Amino acid sequence: MPVALLEYNPPTDPYIDILYQDEHILALNKPSGLLSVPGRHKEHFDSLMLRVQTVWPNAGIVHRLDMMTSGIIVMSMHKEALRFLNRQFAERATNKFYIAVASGHIEQDKGSIDLPLICDWPNRPKQMVCYENGKQSLTHYEVLERGNTDGNDWSRVKLIPITGRSHQLRVHLKELGHPILGDRLYAPEDIIKQADRLLLHAQRLEIKHPDTEELMVFEKECGF
Repeated sequence: MPVALLEYNPPTDPYIDILYQDEHILALNKPSGLLSVPGRHKEHFDSLMLRVQTVWPNAGIVHRLDMMTSGIIVMSMHKEALRFLNRQFAERATNKFYIAVASGHIEQDKGSIDLPLICDWPNRPKQMVCYENGKQSLTHYEVLERGNTDGNDWSRVKLIPITGRSHQLRVHLKELGHPILGDRLYAPEDIIKQADRLLLHAQRLEIKHPDTEELMVFEKECGF
């Protein structure tokens, strides 16, 4: 059976958090708890895409973040910009990094996690490592800080996904032995309870502008 969905109560303040806007692109800060695109059921229609398209009907979604992940999403404002941005993401011509707080003290200061991922179909939307049929998935990481709160060790880590698989960062850290705090899909109960949300944030994204091809850098500090 698929994993049961949590009750959906997306945040509304602010309703849309715009970081940058022109006639070609829109950069937004998606809050934790809001879907990137509408879900299958009517109670899950509220999403960043739907909110933006209510104001700008021609806006298009280029990439997504998990519902519980916060951070930067870029959307196109017309079809030509959508094609240009889609090509960048497909060719992995963008640069980005995330910030996460993982459980325990990650031993190495820097490293890479190279594990193939596939949908865990009986437990969807969960993903899992599969060496036979999984898609190649690579994440670089750098530990920024190690600490302890209320007797619980944690590591603040910078994550650079080279591929863009669903739940890649969450599964890779879990497989490293350090699931992300607040991760209701992949962490044990004691680690879930250490945060009131998934502590994963898309902090920085670099793209080429679809009209000028100028390098655009968007950054939003995480709130945890």
